[in-house]
Amino acid sequence: MLLYVLRRILLMAPTLVGVLFVNFVIIQAAPGGPVDQAIARLQGTSLDAGVGVLGGGAGATLETELSATGGIDPALIEELERQFGFDKPAHVRFLIMLRDYLRFDLGESFYQDVPVIDLIFDRLPVSMSLGLWTLLIVYSVSIPLGIRKATADGSRFDIWTSVVILVGYAIPAFILAVLLIVLFARGGMIEYFPLRGLVSDDFGDLGLWAQVKDYFWHLALPITALVAGSFATLTMLTKNSFLDEIHKQYVLTAKAKGLKTQRVLYGHVFRNAMLIVIAGFPRALVGALFTGVLLAEIIFSLDGLGLLGFEAIVTRDYPIIFGTLYISTLLALVLQLLTDITYTLTDPRIDFESREV
Repeated sequence: MLLYVLRRILLMAPTLVGVLFVNFVIIQAAPGGPVDQAIARLQGTSLDAGVGVLGGGAGATLETELSATGGIDPALIEELERQFGFDKPAHVRFLIMLRDYLRFDLGESFYQDVPVIDLIFDRLPVSMSLGLWTLLIVYSVSIPLGIRKATADGSRFDIWTSVVILVGYAIPAFILAVLLIVLFARGGMIEYFPLRGLVSDDFGDLGLWAQVKDYFWHLALPITALVAGSFATLTMLTKNSFLDEIHKQYVLTAKAKGLKTQRVLYGHVFRNAMLIVIAGFPRALVGALFTGVLLAEIIFSLDGLGLLGFEAIVTRDYPIIFGTLYISTLLALVLQLLTDITYTLTDPRIDFESREV
């Protein structure tokens, strides 16, 4: 196992470089870069209009187009390119970015003049609150429910729980979020829950127990909106995985030897059936922290990582885009490694030493 872990750690570096390179090429080729946006603002046009007229990728020299209209001094364009770092060739910018990322220097935001790492740490508590509580509730409910549905397959309990979770799955999260605000948030029909923010303005003046209640008071609506449609996939995955294992020969043999159903279920079936569930946890966690809670952050005015990345893409704030991409990819790779280690703890028969990475 130790050799496998070392090989995986060594492979993290080229994987990170590959992900960053592919996204660097795509983003650099996209129209409407920071230079284009700065020029569009100077000309008093909208971003869409500026992109439509000027065209070109991020950092592309726009001197010819602008000179033809007599709009912007070419010297100003050169100054803008220097200010945003586009006076250097693309490959040089990429290598500089990799060098800085090795030291976890993610640069500064183009428009906020704040280190990207500081922005990430400022927004991280919001996304962690939403993502971790959502995953905790979903996994705590879906796994036991899936096991119960597998053992009671075809029963009335199995049928009506399937109907409930599928109805929840069919309702879009953003529609449910808006409905919750209309019904229960301040300004709605029942003015009980807060409309925005993760904590109240006077949070620092409250006692410990009051702070805990205030925190969960603010989380109630966004967490409800996020978890309502999240039970179906994991519940049905757990159920089908357990059903597949329950009908295997080793389960029938164990029962024939007189072992109790609960011991067979949790002593033998559980380890094998949970492998497929464990496999999806890293992707679920990274998605919850960086993208899965984006709509909730927008609707409930919560400044998290998802909203930070979305705003960066809209404004072409490249340091934030690549910084959040770097952190999310690194986190995903580490979590995947931890998942493989968890495999061996769940089922010792799994041997990664002889496996090719």
